Amino acid sequence: MSNHRFEKLYESKIMRTKKILPTFLTWLPSVIILLFFIPNALGKILHPNQTGKIIANSAVLIMTGIFLLIAIALFLYKKTMLIGTSFLAIYMTFIVCIHMYKGKPYEIAILIVTATIFAAYIRKPSLFHEK
Repeated sequence: MSNHRFEKLYESKIMRTKKILPTFLTWLPSVIILLFFIPNALGKILHPNQTGKIIANSAVLIMTGIFLLIAIALFLYKKTMLIGTSFLAIYMTFIVCIHMYKGKPYEIAILIVTATIFAAYIRKPSLFHEK
């Protein structure tokens, strides 16, 4: 009798894992991307007087931080994910151009653009297909 209970318990744990694991793996790239964008946005809002930036105006940096937070919120919400992804990718594309202009390494920024689009695709592939 206890063997039967153990099997039932084991099956229920497997079923929960089969439900949780795909959701976790689907959201993992998005969470990793957010670990880059959120501190970036907060840094621009909380420390707008950063030196060495191409735009030294603190109001522009604060507005950029607010733009990033809005883009992050849009990226997280399923119905506006495509808009948020577009905003984040466009922002990072500008960063790539700025890094190229200043002669700084830009490869990581290109990878972030690609990873942002990939994370959105993993969460909702139907957004990227013609209907």
